[in-house]
This record gives sequence, structure tokens and C-alpha cells, in this order.
Amino acid sequence: MTAQDLKQLQTPVFPFTAIVGQEEMKLALQLNVIDPKIGGVMIMGDRGTGKSTTIRAIADLLPEIEIVLNDPFNSHKSNLDLMSNEVKQALQENIIFKTEFIKIPMIDLPLGATEDRVCGTIDIEKALTEGVKAFEPGLLAKANRGILYVDEVNLLDDHLVDILLDSAASGWNTVEREGISIRHPARFVLVGSGNPEEGELRPQLLDRFGMHAEIRTVKDPLLRVKVVEERTSFDQEPMVWIKNYETKQQELRERIVFAQNLLPKVELNYELRVKISEVCSRLDVDGLRGDIVTNRAAKAHAAYHGHTEVTVEDIQTIIKLCLRHRLRKDPLETIDSGDKVSKVFNEVFEIES
Repeated sequence: MTAQDLKQLQTPVFPFTAIVGQEEMKLALQLNVIDPKIGGVMIMGDRGTGKSTTIRAIADLLPEIEIVLNDPFNSHKSNLDLMSNEVKQALQENIIFKTEFIKIPMIDLPLGATEDRVCGTIDIEKALTEGVKAFEPGLLAKANRGILYVDEVNLLDDHLVDILLDSAASGWNTVEREGISIRHPARFVLVGSGNPEEGELRPQLLDRFGMHAEIRTVKDPLLRVKVVEERTSFDQEPMVWIKNYETKQQELRERIVFAQNLLPKVELNYELRVKISEVCSRLDVDGLRGDIVTNRAAKAHAAYHGHTEVTVEDIQTIIKLCLRHRLRKDPLETIDSGDKVSKVFNEVFEIES
């Protein structure tokens, strides 16, 4: 069976450029793909608003990545931060390894997943009898250089959420069992989604997500009809639908790749950095994570629009997504819609609302 045949057997994915509305969610996902160091996205919204569809669509949109052949960690062939210890060792010994191109990994984390399934396990018996570190990679290994999606993250055990957030922040996963320690790269974009009716995340966990996108059910009847019609026609003839959007998909793909390459050259001047920190200070945001994420997201937004200098408009577009979920001090409070952030932003940047 050829690669083309296999491609046709795969479940068709709704094109990202065909998704109507939900601009906040789409923007947050694109910025995290341009700079994964932003720290992921928490998407909160009503049921049936296309959260899962959009996340699968962004993964399908992205260009293929080159990995070391048969490597369980999707190791990069030259970047040490994205490389397993075995590949590093082979590199030091000047061993030439084969590579292959794969689609960006999109890993779904099921709600009932155990810690071993997420982090991976060490075969103690094999380690003791054969003297080798027998490691069975988990979902974090498979998600390296890709997207890890947790639906209903607010229902996931807190200690598992902690593990995911630690790995997403550090880019590494460490598994320790019976005195044996294994460390492997786990750099991925963490995307969590949930319905506020089923409970909120604790503020200290919520703060660890880089951005927070809020989505609502579309109220306009004409827009609702358009969404339903598009979905129906996609289900009837998915390949025709995908072909119709091929040009738009390719344009957006090229734009994201261009932004990724431009990002290191983007500058954020000192005065704007001071004003961002003043907004965070006035909003009484705990810690400095809010400042860091806002700076990174503003740079990614500038790169997305092809600029090498961050503008006030860039900051204005992304600041609500970066800060509103950091204002909650009381777990019983609901998340601010962003009005408070906008008000303080307008005061600090002297913009007339």
C-alpha cells in the first residue's frame, strides 16, 4: 500500500480556513504555533462550538516536520533541545541516521489516562535482568514537536495537569522509578478545552496556561445556517471540500512558516515593555508570567503580520487573551470577559475607548 493510499484512508479533517467565527480561539492557536514558548491555550466555551474541530484543523494545516527515522520522541536531526539522548549519542559518534517527514503529531489525552500512560514507564524487570534502561514512551513522548490536546481539562486530575504544564513549560519529561531515571524532550503546544458549567480550573493552574480563549455559541441565525450548511456539505463530499480550500490552506501555511522564521528578528521596544508591565501591575497579576506571555504573544502577532517591530495594535489585540484568566484570586469567581483588562490597557496606553 502506497503513502498516497494511506493518506486517502485517513479521516478527512475540516479545513482550518473554512471555520466560521471563533476568531479568539483561531488567533490564540496560530500564535502558539508560531511561538510554542507562549505556553499553550486554554479554550473555555459552550458545548458544540467546534473546539475539537478547530484544534484538529490547525494540526492538519501545519507543514510536515522532519524526524529521525523510528525515533519514539520525534527527535530533530540537529536541534539538541528536541533530541533524545540516543540520538545525541549517535550524533557525537558521527553516526549518520535516516530521517523521514511526518505530519505534526496531534495527541489526544483521554480523561481516564493514568500517570504511566502520560509520562511513560520503565520496565524494571528488564532493567535489572538485562542491565538496560527499558523505557516505554508515553503520550508526552509522542507529543514532542506537536500538539497535545486535553478535552475537559477541568475534569482531569490536578496532579496530571501539573505534570502536563511542567513538561510544556520546561520542554522535558523526567520519569523516575526504583532509582532509574529517564529524561526525554517533550516540547509541545498544550491545548486544553472545557465547559465552564462543569467547573473551572484552580487559579494557580489556570495561570500556567499562556493564553485563554473564550468562545460562545453563534447567535446570528444567518451565520448559524452558514455553519450548518458548510459542515453538512463537508460531511457529504469531504475531498471536494478540502480541494476547494487547498489554496487558502497553503497561503495560511506559508504565512505561519514565514512568521516562525521572522520571529527571532522581531523587536519590542523598552517603552512598550514598561507599559505592558504597568498594565499587569495595575491589574494586580501575581508573578511575572503575565508580562512574559504578553511580550511573547505580541512578538508572535507582529511576526504573523510580517512586521519586525511590535506596535501598540499588536499588544491591544492579544493582551486580553494573555491576562484575563490571571485576575481570579478566588476560585469561586468567574473569569473576567476582558473588560477590566481593556479598561486598564486604554488608561496606560492613553487610548480613548
